[in-house]
Amino acid sequence: MIVIGAGIVGVSSALYLARAGLNVTVVDPLPPGSATSFGNAGMVRHDCNVPVAIPGMLRQVPGWLLNPLGPLVLRPSYALKAAPWLLRWIRAGRMDRVNIAADALWKLHESNLACYRDLIGNDTFEALVREVGGIQIWESEGTGLSDRITAEINRRQGVVTEPLSRRDLERLLPGISPIAKRGLLYPNNAHTINPHRLVTAIADRVRQAGGSFASERVLKIIPREGGGYTLITNTANRSADKVVVAAGAWSNRLLEPLGATLPLETERGYHLMLPSPSIELPMPLQMKNRGFALSPMEHGLRLAGTVEIAGLEAAPDERRSEILLSHARALFPDLKGGEPTMWMGYRPSLPDSVPAIGQAERHRSLYIATGHGHTGMIGGGSTGRLLAELVTGSQPHIDPAPYSPARF
Repeated sequence: MIVIGAGIVGVSSALYLARAGLNVTVVDPLPPGSATSFGNAGMVRHDCNVPVAIPGMLRQVPGWLLNPLGPLVLRPSYALKAAPWLLRWIRAGRMDRVNIAADALWKLHESNLACYRDLIGNDTFEALVREVGGIQIWESEGTGLSDRITAEINRRQGVVTEPLSRRDLERLLPGISPIAKRGLLYPNNAHTINPHRLVTAIADRVRQAGGSFASERVLKIIPREGGGYTLITNTANRSADKVVVAAGAWSNRLLEPLGATLPLETERGYHLMLPSPSIELPMPLQMKNRGFALSPMEHGLRLAGTVEIAGLEAAPDERRSEILLSHARALFPDLKGGEPTMWMGYRPSLPDSVPAIGQAERHRSLYIATGHGHTGMIGGGSTGRLLAELVTGSQPHIDPAPYSPARF
């Protein structure tokens, strides 16, 4: 069996498949965890299961688009190509669809921490994961429509939150700027101090379970008469009875010739890594008005977030990383650190924020695991478990229907 993609979803799927007795090869031109999984904000559990497109947020989009360095930007040269996806994304923001998507995310994310503990073992889990909670921060005193929608979904799902006053923020986060007016604590959230090391730890266990990795780029998947597939890579031809496409934002390039294309778009995300920061955060923070996060990592403070719709080919806009430091210093005016490094990654996003997990339409033994958008680390382990259950015909631990690629 071949798994295409060595990000968090691919390696998690590969390990569960190898443990189920399958002979697994993971094919990716880059080492495990070196693409999108490398540079995210590190959240591995987030009790807030609200999809990106919700009514209150959609009202803010036009204003964001007018600011080239705001939390959401659409490059003019890519606008026409992105338009169909953006229209589907807007339609997904209707409340009936929002509730369906939120419940699907909740079910998928609920067991993710337990899956990571199972995948890498207690000792490695304790070394890499911090179950210390997370804080959301607003610059406004009052709540908006999106805040009320989120609160109602949290209430319905039984998510524990604690409101934080300005005084609470000052107590928890010394040196925080007066622009932070209120916050919300999610005490059950968790993050990894190094997403790359988490992925490589799972990849090591894939090898220990008998799986292998091939540093190749898959160029095309060709169905064989009688079943199975031939994969043309940049250096070889590979045969497999079953194939999993977990290639993130690049998945459609492999699915399109097979007629199995998804409404998949790339939400490009940026980070700026600040070594030796002058502040020590007790847990990750999300600055909601500005669409970015500050995550304490083992090598420094990671400033991550915002969205750029510009496809897979455009060069990075380094200003998107640099502005993150400006946002962070607006929140912590005395923030200092060593020489920062910049990064950009490609979030594979579906309009409803719910990943596609399951068998491709009209193709036996071809499986898809992609489209996690902003929640790849938050649902990567449980996605791998569900995918392996579907491949092996085992009883799924959750209802797979909400994630079916056939829903589009």
